[in-house]
Amino acid sequence: MSRSTRWIVVSVVLALVVVLLAPFVYSEVQEGRTPPPLGLQSPGEETASAAPAPPGPFDVDGVWVVGPGSEAGFRAEVLDVPADEAVLLGVTPDVSGSFRVQGGELRTATVTVATTTLRTGSSVADRQLQQALETDLYPTTLFSLTAPLDVSALGSTTEPVRLEAPGALTIRDETLSVTVALEAQRSGSGVLATGAIGVRFSDYGIAVPPDAPVQVDDVGTVEVRLELVRPVSP
Repeated sequence: MSRSTRWIVVSVVLALVVVLLAPFVYSEVQEGRTPPPLGLQSPGEETASAAPAPPGPFDVDGVWVVGPGSEAGFRAEVLDVPADEAVLLGVTPDVSGSFRVQGGELRTATVTVATTTLRTGSSVADRQLQQALETDLYPTTLFSLTAPLDVSALGSTTEPVRLEAPGALTIRDETLSVTVALEAQRSGSGVLATGAIGVRFSDYGIAVPPDAPVQVDDVGTVEVRLELVRPVSP
């Protein structure tokens, strides 16, 4: 598949993350800001809420892992189509990762997303997406934290805590520095974290040819909804 043909597919289906309207997302990226946490909710739906947290002190220190119920994906907006068809979403529950907190500070964090199981709701689009992302060569997308992050507020409140996490995002064979607009909240005995990374497709080596039959905006978001739990001891 040629590069031009491959992007036509990507421009239609490549969703690994965007939930706001393109003009807003564009302005956020242009001005060096990232969109707010999105949580992979469909347009018109509310972000999934956290489970009630038990009263009492909460120790955020230690190791956390990505648990069941987590999701990740991409959103992109198709241009020149009816509003109800404008947002394309690809989601997978195949998310893994680990986090280490020490002294109320997040020291390390990695999140790996399986691109091979991204689903868009269309079998035809799914096949085209796998081809466009070359998932046989690049079966995962990776985020890694690149600087410590103060998360101590989670130990003293059950309300959402808004954070900005610096990191590196790898899509296919391109790795770039990014900032995650993150919202974390106690959920049961764990933590619910939703986040979004504003991206430009062209920054990852993808450009829409001017004669492409389908045009999409060059900005979008990568989204995550992570249920963080303590690892189960063997």
